[in-house]
Amino acid sequence: MSDTLDLAKKLIERKSVTPNDEQCQKIIGERLKKNGCKLESIDSGDVKNLWASHGETSSPLLAFAGHTDVVPPGQTANWDTDPFLPTVKNNQLYGRGAADMKTSVAAMTVAFEEFVNKHPHHNGTLGMMLTSDEEGDAINGTKKIIEKLNDRQTTIDWCLIGEPTSESKLGDTIKNGRRGSLSGYLVIRGLQGHVAYPERAKNPIHGFAKCLHEITTYEWDKGNEFFPPSSLQISNINAGTGVDNVIPGELKLSFNVRFSTETNQDKIKNEISAILNNEKIDYTLDWHLSGAPFITKQGALLDACKQAIKEKLNIEAQVSTSGGTSDGRFIAPTGAEVFEFGPINESIHKVNENIKVADIDKLKDVYLRVAELLLT
Repeated sequence: MSDTLDLAKKLIERKSVTPNDEQCQKIIGERLKKNGCKLESIDSGDVKNLWASHGETSSPLLAFAGHTDVVPPGQTANWDTDPFLPTVKNNQLYGRGAADMKTSVAAMTVAFEEFVNKHPHHNGTLGMMLTSDEEGDAINGTKKIIEKLNDRQTTIDWCLIGEPTSESKLGDTIKNGRRGSLSGYLVIRGLQGHVAYPERAKNPIHGFAKCLHEITTYEWDKGNEFFPPSSLQISNINAGTGVDNVIPGELKLSFNVRFSTETNQDKIKNEISAILNNEKIDYTLDWHLSGAPFITKQGALLDACKQAIKEKLNIEAQVSTSGGTSDGRFIAPTGAEVFEFGPINESIHKVNENIKVADIDKLKDVYLRVAELLLT
């Protein structure tokens, strides 16, 4: 069994459902400390955060980044194997976190160790940031690490995040950015009444019908070379008392906008408010910004990632901004070049999550080569 596979199994055994870490970071920290790394716990609330670093000079700084938390496994009876009992079957490693992203964390850890052993006097600093709050609210996780680093003016030049970016073959896709995510929670007030006496009531569903059409067909932008057009999707809608002879007095609706760099949260908020106001809707609307869009263009990190993938996997990686948000949204505003690269993402957050065993050490080899290209 390879060292990387062994570590991945040890991490998967830990039931680190968000925001729990279940000592995953302790396992990793103890290994890195043996290699002369400096360790710092930056815990916040019930979230565990770890910053590890090795280097004789502060700049340039390459940081590996990942998370030790996982999403809940759901009904374990639906799994073919215990989600927290890592199992190799048909050359696949099964378990919650196998793809998202405990194998990436294991690969980065072993790559870190091998790099330091091979290049003890490397240029700059190699760092690793880990959190147990990526799959949850992401309030006390990577955001807190970045705040701490900013406070002491530690500048990250390059950050490689181990998110599962590959589509059908390891190495086929690198993420160089993500769309922004803005959620809205809308309550429309009407007047409840009997359906036989509509003149004595005010149906919030009817009043909102035109607005619903307008906000779901509104063209926010046409996208650009990096991002598709921004998109609004209704995620939940609810009204009524459950019977068919009562006009509801209230309509509740939630929606999400995934937006490109061609628009911004203020424009989205203003346009939706204007649509509601034009129809004289009686409403309250609360907003939650999960993250602004970010993009990293051509630079040293992209060159290193593409070269490492070509050398180790013999594939030309494509660059994409598809998918949901990531912790890159907290790192990119510092000015760092931020890219994401990791396993095939087909099984993430699903029953029987898995990764090809053969891909685990290949992933480690790519991470190691990226560090060598940038810091030696």
